[in-house]
Amino acid sequence: MFEMGTVYVVRSISGVPLFLLYLAVATALLTLFLLLYLKATRHDEIGLIRAGNASAAVSLSGAMIGFCLPLSKALAQAASIPDLVIWAGLALIVQLTAYGIANLVVPQLSEKIEQNMLSAALISAGLSITCGMLSAAAMTE
Repeated sequence: MFEMGTVYVVRSISGVPLFLLYLAVATALLTLFLLLYLKATRHDEIGLIRAGNASAAVSLSGAMIGFCLPLSKALAQAASIPDLVIWAGLALIVQLTAYGIANLVVPQLSEKIEQNMLSAALISAGLSITCGMLSAAAMTE
């Protein structure tokens, strides 16, 4: 019985290197998304967040969640690292598009977030999360 348990543990541990590889790639993809998203916004979200602007935090959090929803789906079903990167790239495009739509829905979105108008941040976050959910659901195996 002990041998069977040992085999199970060894088999489980053998997956750790792949886990770490996929986690590292996903973290790099999230970092890339954040860098591009922060460049796309006309306001300094990090500076605003550090200054206590809750609207900037809500908006950025929504964008991260909106990206990570399809990223997590891609992680679960990716056949390879290139496969993961392709699906993450599509999710990134969808999220940048969602930000563009939020700018159309809420004129002067950046200015309103800078003024800490939570309603503007909530619609931006909501659009990001909604688009992320739809992106994740649209990913087929």
